[in-house]
Amino acid sequence: MKNLKKIISVILAFLIITLTITGCGSKKENKTAKDSSSGKIQIKLGCVGNEKHQSTIAAELFKKYLEESSDDFEVNVYPNAQLGGEREMAEGTKLGTIQMTIVTSDGTLPAWVPEIQILSIPYLFENQEKAYKALDGIISEKLNPKFEEAGFKHLAFGELGFRHFSNSKKEIKTVDDMKGLSFRVQEAPIWFALLDSLKASAVPVSFNELYTALQQGMVDGQENPIATVATQKFYEVQKYLSLDGHTYAAVSMVMNKDFFEKLTPKQQELVQNAANKAAKEQRKVVSEHEAEYLEELKNNGMVITEVDKNSFVEATKDIYKKPDVEKLVSPEFVDEVREYVK
Repeated sequence: MKNLKKIISVILAFLIITLTITGCGSKKENKTAKDSSSGKIQIKLGCVGNEKHQSTIAAELFKKYLEESSDDFEVNVYPNAQLGGEREMAEGTKLGTIQMTIVTSDGTLPAWVPEIQILSIPYLFENQEKAYKALDGIISEKLNPKFEEAGFKHLAFGELGFRHFSNSKKEIKTVDDMKGLSFRVQEAPIWFALLDSLKASAVPVSFNELYTALQQGMVDGQENPIATVATQKFYEVQKYLSLDGHTYAAVSMVMNKDFFEKLTPKQQELVQNAANKAAKEQRKVVSEHEAEYLEELKNNGMVITEVDKNSFVEATKDIYKKPDVEKLVSPEFVDEVREYVK
């Protein structure tokens, strides 16, 4: 009987040790989201736009370059807000329920890093080259640590493009023509201040609900880059496009910080290199297609207008000094960026 008890004790001890080891092994695999069937590290990457949208272009390029450089990864891209709106995807990335997302930099991300709303300051950059210089230089240097504090690994900035106003009511040539119109904006004090300075009304609407809002007349217009207006077919519900170029819009390629840090140093390098390469190529693709998109908009009946930009610049020049805006982005940071790109 004693021998039988000893044998049973040994068997139980063996089972406990085996289950413990197995459990630990499973937990470790979950940390890197490794798929048991393929043996590859899975990256679920969400975008809000359709297959032609700038964020999806960046996502597909990231997938291409990372999978070409290593057999360790499998990137699954989910466009068309399949994983939720930008807010939901950013929160999911922060929490680790998805590994990565590409969202408008100054859209939902200011909820965690308010200073990224520096990109919402009107007429901060004269051209794309100066925008690239600031994004890849001083803005990344200053804000990447803040993204890490918030639980994100900010990998790179891609391009949306310079933002312009469109509407369904009338042609806009000067700032006075903005008076009385309502425009969809991202939900942030800077955007409200911008529309207020232009004597127009700001209405916050999520991007994935924007087309319907325009179609139903909830707002008169919206503001987005040319590529977005074309790829999202806003020309179907908007008649007039005014090329004022009030801000330069970027997209942020962000990954869950814990997920990134659990990769090996070599894998981290591969991820970062793929993001850098994808961002650079995506900017080129989006920029090269802008003329084609403009022609597409004209062919679909949009009236394209060059505005008196000076009137817009003058009306918005002091926005960055307003108290509500200063709380988010210090005037000193704005001046520092302007000096950096001179």
